[in-house]
Formats: sequence, C-alpha cells, structure tokens
Amino acid sequence: MTYDGRHLLADLYGCPVLDDVALVETALRAAADSAGATVIGLHLHHFGDGQGVTGVALLAESHMSIHSWPEHGYAAVDIFLCGARHDPAAALDALCRHLAPTRISQQLVRRGDI
Repeated sequence: MTYDGRHLLADLYGCPVLDDVALVETALRAAADSAGATVIGLHLHHFGDGQGVTGVALLAESHMSIHSWPEHGYAAVDIFLCGARHDPAAALDALCRHLAPTRISQQLVRRGDI
C-alpha cells in the first residue's frame, strides 16, 4: 500500500501554559521547521485573558493546527504532511518541547491510499 500523506492527531495533557498566543505561534513555527515543512500562512486567535488559543499553520505540504484549553491544561493538535521527506513525529516533538505536556496520546493516519 502506498500513500502520500500522514495525519498525526495528538492530545497533549498537563500543559502548563496554553493561553500565551506568542508561545503557541513559536511552537507551530518550530514544529513546521522541525518537520522540514514550509509555512505559507499562519493565523492565530486568542479567546481572551486566561482563555485558549486556536492556531492554524498553512503549509506548502498541507497544514498544522492547535486548539487549547488552558483551564484543563489540554491541547488538541493536527499535523497533516504530504510527502515522505516531511516528518510529523519531529513536528510533534517540537510542539512538545515548547508546550511541555506531561502526557501525550497520538494516532497516525495514512491519507490518500494511491
């Protein structure tokens, strides 16, 4: 079986700081860089003081997104990358270095059975 994309879904638990929009932006950019991906657009929305952040990085190779709930120390992450040379696991590692979860749950889905 061959496929062209990998979609890594991750739940990050126990993250100490998820309401810092600058930190989330830095984490997304570092994730893209670590994966060997090219950011062509980035949009973040902060829901207010003490509230979460939603962010989407549009990549030449697909996209990454994060939705955070600081009141629960939880973030939902999607990392979708096309092409075998791009590494979703490296992207997740970079995100985790910045967001410091105490527990991670992840699932890799192969996309585009071709």
